[in-house]
This record gives sequence, structure tokens and C-alpha cells, in this order.
Amino acid sequence: MKIYQLGHITDKKAALKALDVESGGVGIMAKKMELLYFFIKDLKTPAANILKQDALSIGAELAVPSGVILCERPTYDCILMGTRKHMELLSKKELAQPFGLKTVATELKKFLSIKNYPTQIMGVINANDDSFFSGSRFKDEDAITQINTMIESGASIIDIGAVSSRPGADEVSVEEELARIKPICDIIQSEKLYEKAVFSVDTYTPDVAEYALKSGFTLINDITGASHEAIIKLAVKYEAKLCIMHMKGTPKTMQKDPTYEDVMVEVSDFFEARIAKCEALGLRRENIILDVGIGFGKTLEHNLTLIRNMAHFKVFGCELLVGASRKSMIHKIIPATTEERLPGTLAIHLKAVENGASIVRCHDVAEHQQALTVLRAVL
Repeated sequence: MKIYQLGHITDKKAALKALDVESGGVGIMAKKMELLYFFIKDLKTPAANILKQDALSIGAELAVPSGVILCERPTYDCILMGTRKHMELLSKKELAQPFGLKTVATELKKFLSIKNYPTQIMGVINANDDSFFSGSRFKDEDAITQINTMIESGASIIDIGAVSSRPGADEVSVEEELARIKPICDIIQSEKLYEKAVFSVDTYTPDVAEYALKSGFTLINDITGASHEAIIKLAVKYEAKLCIMHMKGTPKTMQKDPTYEDVMVEVSDFFEARIAKCEALGLRRENIILDVGIGFGKTLEHNLTLIRNMAHFKVFGCELLVGASRKSMIHKIIPATTEERLPGTLAIHLKAVENGASIVRCHDVAEHQQALTVLRAVL
């Protein structure tokens, strides 16, 4: 007899079926193989004590600070841990408990019904001269050549913008933005390139967004996170998707000492409010994409926290986009010029995909296609 420890199993049902486990047992055992962790912020002390006992009674656990048993404070932060089967039991058990535990049960049910999306690569084209990475700058026919190359290399989405959103970037007039992107839109429409891939317009300007939508684009990538109702209404009118990004401040000010009490809570609350706004104006949730905004009003630790906990945002039922391609957060971990940051980019994006991201926005499509293909094989 031999025994060895298994690594992470992504598709637990497939592993059990490969072992020829009886079909009825596959679903039951798979739930016992998936270990889940939930951070609960400001849980009422009586609720913490009840949940601790309920968790222990079924073999799960609630990590709490030492003062909880003595009720030294009114609320505490906790970490709930257990298998998927444990969480299913608790999501039912806590419905009958007081002190806000019914809300805990409801939230657990949401996490347990999360939908998974296939991974897609979004290639980046900048029709301006001041984007932070010179390798992404293309105009007119050169842009079309690069678009075709990206599609051939594995990109299913092409994101085209004409205004830099790098830290400290100045605003650009609507007229100038439209003048930069219009020639590319016209070629995409005339050559029907929208039949080869999804085209996304990176803008928060309604006039620019509408011109692109009329040219065959079907996605608006809004760094202001649907702050303007006109953008939402355009997405509804043209039956397009809308990517809502979180940004603290503006590109001009966002990196001037960004602070959060809890970045996960604030970004999550932001998404909840913006999704409600979009749905109220008629945009269906399945047409909403969420982007936590890596580098947009965040410190290195904020960015790392969002990447580590990317899975949380799947609870909204939307596709998740990650865009850390060649960004300065890599330089803050290990000194590297923009041109030297591809390895760091791949490391971040692969981890984000493992943690739930389904759209990877990047400059280097072929390299990402290879890395993601290998990742799928490994997992």
C-alpha cells in the first residue's frame, strides 16, 4: 500500500467519477471535499457565541477573538470555516436563530448558489499617445492589424479606449476622444470585425460610447462604475453589456493616499449599490460585469487583498474582470520597468482566475492564452 497527499482538486466531481464512485455518492462527497472560509464583520456577540456552538456541533468552526465568551464588546469580527456541506447545514440552522444570524444564513445561501463563468481574454488597444504602456498604443490601420493579431492569439474580447486613465492623467475633451477612436470604429464596422470578437469601448463619455455601439461594439467598459445614468441607458438601448469598475477618486487624484476602513466591504457595498441602480434603469444583471479596479485608488495592500479575496465578488452573480496588466503594483513588490512586468502580470492574473475572475484584461494576449491553457491542464 502507498499513500500520498493530493493537491488542490478543482473539479471534485470529476475526480470522484474517475475513481468510479457510485453516482449517488458523487454529489454528497464533493460537498465534503470543498473547504470554505467566510469573514464575518461586526457580528453581534450573542450571535458569535451561538454560531460558534452551532458550527462545532456539525464539525465546522468559527474563529473568534478571545473576549467573545466574556461579551467584552458588542460586536466582533470572525472567520467561519467548514466544508460546503457544513455551510449548507448552517444556512438552514441559523434561519431560526436571533441576533442577526438569519442574515448570516441568507448570505451563506447566496454564496452557495454562485455561478461560474468560462475564462475569456480581453486584449487592450489604446488609441492615445499617453497610456502608461507604450506597447498598447495603436492608431487606425495599425490598430486593426493588432486587433486581428490578438483575436488570432486567443482574445475573445477587444477593449479599445482613447483616453489614458493612468494615475495623474488629465481629462480629454469629448471631441478629442471621439476624433481618436472614430477611425478605428469605422474600420471595425466596415470590415465587420465584430463578427470575429466582442468589442468593448473603454469610455465613460456617452457620445463616444454611442458611436462605438452603433459601430458594432457590444460592451461598455466604464472606469467610473456607471456613475452616469446616460451610460446605463445606452447599454439598455443597445442591449450591450456594461463593465462597472470601482475607482476611489479620479485618475488625477486616485493615488493620493487612498484610504479605506475595509477595502473589501467598501468595494462590495459600491457594487451592490451600482447593480441596484443599473437594474432599476432596466439593465439585466447578466449584462453586468464587475471590475474591482486594481490600481484605481488603491495601495499595494488594497490590491493584494482584492486579488486574494476575488471569490467574494462572485456572490453578485456577474462576470468578474481583472486588469493588472503591467501595473505599478508589480514594481512595488519587485523593482521592474513597465516592459519587464509580464511575469508579474501573469502571476497576478492566474491567481485572480483561480479565485474567480472570468475575464482577464491584458496587453499580452498570446502569453496569457498559453498560461491559462497550462493552468487549466494543471488544475
